[in-house]
Amino acid sequence: MIIFPFTAIVGQDKMKRALILNAISPQIGGVLIRGERGTAKSTAARALAALLPEIDVVDGCPFNCDPDSIETLCDNCRARLAAEKPLPRVKRRTQFVDLPVSATEDRVVGTLDIEQAIKKGEKHFEPGVLAAANRGLLYVDEVNLLDDHVVDLLLDSAAMGVNVVEREGISFTHPARFILVGTMNPEEGELRPQLLDRFALCVEIKTILDPEQRVEIVRRRIAYERDPLAFYKAWQAQEEALSQRIVRAQHLLPQVSYTENDLFTIAELTTEFGVDGHRADIVILKAALAHAAFEGRLAINEADILLAAELALPHRLKKKPLQETEVQFERLEQRLEMVRADACSDTLSQSPANDVKKKRT
Repeated sequence: MIIFPFTAIVGQDKMKRALILNAISPQIGGVLIRGERGTAKSTAARALAALLPEIDVVDGCPFNCDPDSIETLCDNCRARLAAEKPLPRVKRRTQFVDLPVSATEDRVVGTLDIEQAIKKGEKHFEPGVLAAANRGLLYVDEVNLLDDHVVDLLLDSAAMGVNVVEREGISFTHPARFILVGTMNPEEGELRPQLLDRFALCVEIKTILDPEQRVEIVRRRIAYERDPLAFYKAWQAQEEALSQRIVRAQHLLPQVSYTENDLFTIAELTTEFGVDGHRADIVILKAALAHAAFEGRLAINEADILLAAELALPHRLKKKPLQETEVQFERLEQRLEMVRADACSDTLSQSPANDVKKKRT
């Protein structure tokens, strides 16, 4: 099946940015997309997974273990590594795993066969959704309708990057590093505040009202439905360019640095918005690092921090009158625009053409 291209989605820039940042750094902790029906929430999630490149996995491993990362191997691969070196590897597409609303705990984390362990002394583990999602994208539609305990399990795994199942003194461990994308329609009910806060980023998306953009949405969708392959080929260059840019950012991310001043900027920002706890500060830093890597820079700046704050703060604000909250975010956007304008002015002033003008005067 040919997926609608990520780069062909009209508008919804914040949603696309949040998804890209999580693709660069899954350690950010996932994104919750809140919005009305028909606003391309699920389309964007599926398109992102299709955009991501193939990965090296241990051949025959149901957990998609990375053969180049010994410290994150599952228990089975560790045992295999002791018997055979190196571990056999194959290329595999990044997985898109769709979690049904009716999913139970056992379906999510997997199950241990206690009877077999007692009778034969063998540890047999039946993989769950987290196993399939490792190093892929886990999509949860209508996450607000999912059992709270299951949501907790997902968020724990997204934060820790590992799934540990224990039964009757027997345990099994496997990596569970994935891009977590949850979507919901607020009209169908809200998430509890405790769960809402644990989603690293949150994007509120609304129906696009600009007539020209709405017409373009219809044009592209009709063209895609008429001939999916031809439509994809028309966008293939943009898809490949973005895919390569994400891969470069993933490789660059460990080298991106920050200063004490950056940390104080983040702290002042979260204090100004009256955010409880410290999760927002950590998330803003991680997202800012990912954005700097996406831009090809080795250090974060104020613009990276403000862009990250736009995604990390909306769902963590204390309940205030709607108008007051909107005013706060208008100020944040104005500050971001000022920083962008200053950066643009600095770039122009440093350009060779400008140096020539200065010499002439």
